[in-house]
Amino acid sequence: MSHSGRRHCLVQLAACGLTAWGLPAGAAAVNHPVLRVLAWPGYAEPEVVQEFERTQGAKVDVTVVDSDDALWQRATGNGASDFDVFAVNTAELQRYVAQGLVSPVAPGMVPNRRQQLARFQDVARIGGLVHGGRVMAVPFTYAEMGLIYDRQRIAQPPDSIGALWDTRHQGRVLAYNGGTHAFSLAAQALRLSSPFRLRPQDWPAVVDKLIALRRNVAAYYTQPDESLDLFRSRGAVLMLANYGSQQLQLFKGAGLDVGYAIPREGALAWLDCWAITRKARNPQLAAAWINHLLDRTASNLLVTRQGLSSTTAEPVHALSSDKLVWLEPPEDDERRNRLWQRIVSGDRAAKVLAT
Repeated sequence: MSHSGRRHCLVQLAACGLTAWGLPAGAAAVNHPVLRVLAWPGYAEPEVVQEFERTQGAKVDVTVVDSDDALWQRATGNGASDFDVFAVNTAELQRYVAQGLVSPVAPGMVPNRRQQLARFQDVARIGGLVHGGRVMAVPFTYAEMGLIYDRQRIAQPPDSIGALWDTRHQGRVLAYNGGTHAFSLAAQALRLSSPFRLRPQDWPAVVDKLIALRRNVAAYYTQPDESLDLFRSRGAVLMLANYGSQQLQLFKGAGLDVGYAIPREGALAWLDCWAITRKARNPQLAAAWINHLLDRTASNLLVTRQGLSSTTAEPVHALSSDKLVWLEPPEDDERRNRLWQRIVSGDRAAKVLAT
């Protein structure tokens, strides 16, 4: 937003008796605490933030990221002291725990956990959330990475991940720009024993598979809005939906006639949680934020506005036959991302695999 536009907003807020933080104008001189939030698109909606600021008498600074790599860089930058609370999936959470970057969340700190579905309250059954008997993060939302396709140009719903490599769609496929998930996807397509545990002998075949995917895609995206723009501008007919039903809702809302399919190999699925950083300035305020994000308003917005699944209500789009493959920490995240950058840069297999 331009400076003039920002000034116009401030004038409007002042006319309503509010500061730019949603606080009463007379309270502007008070030294209000600041909560620094690191989130994904749609996780901190304006009305949700404003209500939190009003009830807590605090200011919320929200930074939005579009990839796991960007999340790690922002969360660990400046001595890992720039944020108080952040959203992270259960697989990625493990390296933050290993590096001692997050603080446990005591049960009494987030009373709205009682409103969650039973399977999300039972955190001991969710891999990676409990370490040393302590809960390290609170489940918030989840989605599976299905396939979005143009119903006018693909008559039958694609039933396999292999559709992304189908040369009939060459130049009309979109994929997500993320190395960790890309290697898992290729491992699924190759029917390897585990998409998260590549053996030494698996790497050449997986790299070849991803190079073949590069030759079939029109473009890579990182954010949901970007994927919609690319789907239109590139005339795409098929896309790996990293944000799942969130993108499906976005596309349909834009008037596109698209379908959504879960491949028979299973869709990689992520569970995002809120975690409090070890260097949080105000852990109690961070816990209050997590509690606030589990209330009815925030949870409903996840579903109605973002198209995501809430941990407080059963999703309406899920089928009992859908196979979901919950993300796990990969064997070597750093290597996956290093090789991925070489792949998308156009390198040949020999150069990609070079040490």
